[in-house]
Amino acid sequence: MMLNLETPKKFRALVHQARQVAENVFRPVSRKYDRDEHAYPAELDMLAAIMDGMNDGTMGEGAGAGKLKAERRHGDGIVNSTNMSTVLGLQELCWGDVGLSLTLPRQGLGNAAIAAVASAEQRQRFSKTWAAMAITEPDCGSDSAAIRTTAVKDGDDYIINGEKIFVTSGERADAVVVWASLDRSLGRAAIKSFVVEKGAAGMEVVRLEKKLGIKASDTAAITFTDCRVPAANLLGSADISGAQGFAGAMQTFDNTRPVVAAMAVGVAKAALDRTRELLREQGIRLNYRHDLKRCSHMEATLYRYEAEWEAARLLTLKAAWMADNGQPNSTAASVAKAKAGRVANDITLGCAGLLGDVGYCEDELLEKWARDSKILDIFEGTQQIQQLIIARRLLGKTSAELR
Repeated sequence: MMLNLETPKKFRALVHQARQVAENVFRPVSRKYDRDEHAYPAELDMLAAIMDGMNDGTMGEGAGAGKLKAERRHGDGIVNSTNMSTVLGLQELCWGDVGLSLTLPRQGLGNAAIAAVASAEQRQRFSKTWAAMAITEPDCGSDSAAIRTTAVKDGDDYIINGEKIFVTSGERADAVVVWASLDRSLGRAAIKSFVVEKGAAGMEVVRLEKKLGIKASDTAAITFTDCRVPAANLLGSADISGAQGFAGAMQTFDNTRPVVAAMAVGVAKAALDRTRELLREQGIRLNYRHDLKRCSHMEATLYRYEAEWEAARLLTLKAAWMADNGQPNSTAASVAKAKAGRVANDITLGCAGLLGDVGYCEDELLEKWARDSKILDIFEGTQQIQQLIIARRLLGKTSAELR
């Protein structure tokens, strides 16, 4: 079977539209909201209708991509669906601005959890909901299985108690998808996700974090004190089992890791494009016909960056394609996220360094992209955690056997 790496025809209009938003909406206000952290980017409200149009037919999964499709049967043909369209669109949007992409109305990463484990009825009910995702806790970072937040059944409700930190769009979103344990003595299997809607009694945003980058995106700490949530808002099945519990919740990451990888690919492309443009203004042009031995150090560095960027892009597309075509993509998602996160850090910081004082000053967005890119190697599972997951998969080890 021949592999075609061109953008599918049906997505070309979406990709073009996303680039126009990145260039004409995001870039002009990028520095403004980098300086005015926690201010809501009012310019994004006009994009809500456009983004809803981009999401038509996707069950409202938004930035979280789509549910992993059922296993593809022989003769079904190749599918390019929601996961592919999401990564292609986000690459372009993050070419404009990562923080603004993260705070688009109704495009929250919590929508990925809804897409991954919710019932058909829940996906329909929350299809227009902007959902943030709350996993990390003060004593629980990369080890999601160590979650201490609890959810206790009380009649037709659950009562949630706990604290979540680093919740992207936690203040602005319509709801927060909260990971909590039904019974901490039962370990991972008892971890479930709940949709807690904004304004719920007992839910309080206690602070907004000040960050190195993505300052246009709010990052909240939220407490839950006897917060009563309808049982119907527990995503998926209430049964406590490995299949329906933690394993199901972890599928969220199979959706979101290619999304974060796509963000990294987008901001790295922005840095490469701008660096080449600035070099051309100084009369320096890359000559791809020259042997590497005849290149300057600057040229050789950029060639290496371009190759690394292309590898990250293709790994990201592969992980999204596998999800669309019913192929388990956990390993591919971690590989893509690990590669793209590291590459984005290397490229954005490296390009700023190659350009010296031009890359370091606020006259250019290069220094901002270098700061913004760092989070893409951290959230949704750090670089170290991705490498650990990949090693476990390749070696056939459990989390207890390989830490």
